[in-house]
Amino acid sequence: MSDTPFGFGLPPEEPDNGDEGKKKDPAGGGQGSGGQGGNPFGANPFGFGGLPGMGGPGGADNPFAAMFGSLNPNDLGAAFQQLGQMLSYEGGPVNWDMAKQIARQVVAQGTADGTKDASVGPAEKSAVEEAVRLADLWLDQVTSLPSGANTAVAWSRAEWVEATLPAWQQLVDPVAERVGAAMGDVLPEEMQAMAGPLIGMMRSMGGAMFGQQIGQAVGALAGEVVGSTDVGLPLGPPNRAALLPLNIEAFGKDLGVPSDEVRLYLALREAAHQRLFAHVPWLRAHLFGAVEGYARGITVDTSKLEEAVGQLDPSRPEQLQEALQQGMFQPEDTPAQKAALARLETALALVEGWVDAVVHEAAKSRLTSADALRETLRRRRASGGPAEQTFATLIGLELRPRRLRDAARLWASLTDARGVDGRDALWEHPDMLPTATDLDDPDGFVHREHLDFSELDRMLGDAARGDAPEDGEGKE
Repeated sequence: MSDTPFGFGLPPEEPDNGDEGKKKDPAGGGQGSGGQGGNPFGANPFGFGGLPGMGGPGGADNPFAAMFGSLNPNDLGAAFQQLGQMLSYEGGPVNWDMAKQIARQVVAQGTADGTKDASVGPAEKSAVEEAVRLADLWLDQVTSLPSGANTAVAWSRAEWVEATLPAWQQLVDPVAERVGAAMGDVLPEEMQAMAGPLIGMMRSMGGAMFGQQIGQAVGALAGEVVGSTDVGLPLGPPNRAALLPLNIEAFGKDLGVPSDEVRLYLALREAAHQRLFAHVPWLRAHLFGAVEGYARGITVDTSKLEEAVGQLDPSRPEQLQEALQQGMFQPEDTPAQKAALARLETALALVEGWVDAVVHEAAKSRLTSADALRETLRRRRASGGPAEQTFATLIGLELRPRRLRDAARLWASLTDARGVDGRDALWEHPDMLPTATDLDDPDGFVHREHLDFSELDRMLGDAARGDAPEDGEGKE
């Protein structure tokens, strides 16, 4: 669990008068500047000290003072307009309209290397379609799961934001709901009616603050991802393999690998994910349900929150931010919460490990750079790539790279021992999949006689239909 899964700060400016607000960043910084050791999120993934207008003295400690101290009268009006939007929000736990707005603004600012988002041209679309088509042909020979991509699309960064926000909403809302409820429950019940306006204001600000942080995260992530499945989850629409040509070009820039090989290898990964999510019908609900189950176990240090509310000074709203950044969110140390965490991390590792194994099998004899690309992507994961960082910050979880490598080895061993069909048959039922313990002892799992659930499924189906037993069955 990260110490500050939702570090709160001010939203980036969004002036109504064109690009005027962009002039206040003399260093060219901002989200995605990579000024912290190449990390596009910086030392504080969701701190707003590096945003335009937030870089003045004391900006990191007092974002409101930094913002209002550096704005001209026209921008001050825009800032007050956004503050009004924060206080007037009456929707769910996250202001998703604000999240989308901010994500699009971050994308429009471009990445640290000066690359601006651009519409995808016909040649790039054709290259992506051809890469996915060829990837599916290669995958047909290494997995029994048929193609899961009815369409291959090439997205701009802005299109990635639009397409993936519904999935982010499903992932983040359970956590935000849990935190929002805690914000409203810090006062005794008899006092809540009297303090109704204050609680309402806190919830409105909470929804807006979550929206700001998520918008910043998704916008920054859009500048790094190469497809729709970088976090091991189906973020895009079903049956649609998506690649981002602009980001693929940046990814392969310094690898010394031909661009068509980079594109094809990443198309293999995207197409493999699509096969899994399209033909394992329970998998999506299993993964998102595991996130929700973990969120239910998150606790909030109400003593810190009560102290923050009791001392809240309307002229210093950053007090709430400071309190929230002091490790207020923690998972419950209970068997149920530990099981929820293990279940989610194991499921994600199994998905990523299966993709890693089948893609390597498909590419190793066809792409001279297959081994190098595989290791590059593994190291990107192990070093805390942008996808993992965003997922960890928004959900409070981290996908352990060690589990990813263990899962890939297990799937490869299963292929050797049981063949492609035997390996892929394990996806037929969640109870047939390896567990976290099995990842510690892959040989033991591979050579264990696996259970056959077909008879159990048949009996359950008969019971659900109300089929009567055959004559003589079930009778003395």
